[in-house]
Amino acid sequence: MLDIDKYKKELSHYLNNADNILLICHVNPDGDAAGSMLAFYHYLNSRGKNTSMISPNYLQEFLTWMNGSDRINIFIRDRKKCRELIENADLIIMFDFNQSNRLGEAEKYVLKSKAKKVIIDHHLNSESFSNLLISDHTRSSTSELVHELVSAISEGHFVDKNYSEAIYVGIITDTGNFEHGYFNGKTFRIIADLFDTGIDKDKINDLLFNNFSESRIRLLGYSIYERMVLLPEFHTAYIYLTLADLERFNYRKGDTEGFVNLPLSIKGIDFSTLITEREDNIKLSFRSKGDFSVSEFAEKYFNGGGHYNAAGGESNDSLENTIKHFLEALKKERGNDA
Repeated sequence: MLDIDKYKKELSHYLNNADNILLICHVNPDGDAAGSMLAFYHYLNSRGKNTSMISPNYLQEFLTWMNGSDRINIFIRDRKKCRELIENADLIIMFDFNQSNRLGEAEKYVLKSKAKKVIIDHHLNSESFSNLLISDHTRSSTSELVHELVSAISEGHFVDKNYSEAIYVGIITDTGNFEHGYFNGKTFRIIADLFDTGIDKDKINDLLFNNFSESRIRLLGYSIYERMVLLPEFHTAYIYLTLADLERFNYRKGDTEGFVNLPLSIKGIDFSTLITEREDNIKLSFRSKGDFSVSEFAEKYFNGGGHYNAAGGESNDSLENTIKHFLEALKKERGNDA
């Protein structure tokens, strides 16, 4: 169990002795990465700290409504400014990742920076590239951990609507609206506290889950009808999407969010995979129910990782060969399930 009081003291020391603080989330930021970073930004702003934010690449469109998202510097859009922010920072705090390659193009600049470095995260198998690692994989999200830290540092007195919205977004997106991942009574008590600050949960849920384009809905239907493959002998299903499929349905970043969860609603299926062809590689998303670790599967076969029941990986091979490799790995790992 993470000792919040211990890390409160260590984190407070770094914050109190920093003049220029830089917050960075991981490449392809999801709701937890963006939410935890934005929440901490609002907290530091309330303390009058000079704080900047960087995302290695663009936020998904359904996250850009959050207050402060327009102040996130996008590395691939403004490399010069972002390099200067990294060079001038005396404290860099990283959110929702623990492998340096998740920094994208910013990796080499962050690693050579002389700034003190802090990681706040909730994933397994961390690398050692920070001065302080605050991580607990039993938390629902990095946002939940950020909230515990901020509450401890402020002795529970910090109340801010923008902060609360960001924490809420992080928690509900990383648990799929409490359909997967780690969460317990404490998580729901945090949600109750966030509600008490006046956030509009119905409005936020609508913006997150009911704010998609017509083409995204048609892509969803196509994915299920044409591209879903069931392998009942392995209690598994996978969906694959080609570049041509994405172009046909005018794909925009974030359009496939949640697709990987859908096959888990099929009776007898407890492992689901989404395999998506991109211009430079193949992305794989994994979800499971029960006692099958997709984190270990992703790490072993697809240079990935994540959580026990939710993880991701990638392949630099063709889509056809990636699917072949996936099926071979599946047979090795779940052949006895048949």
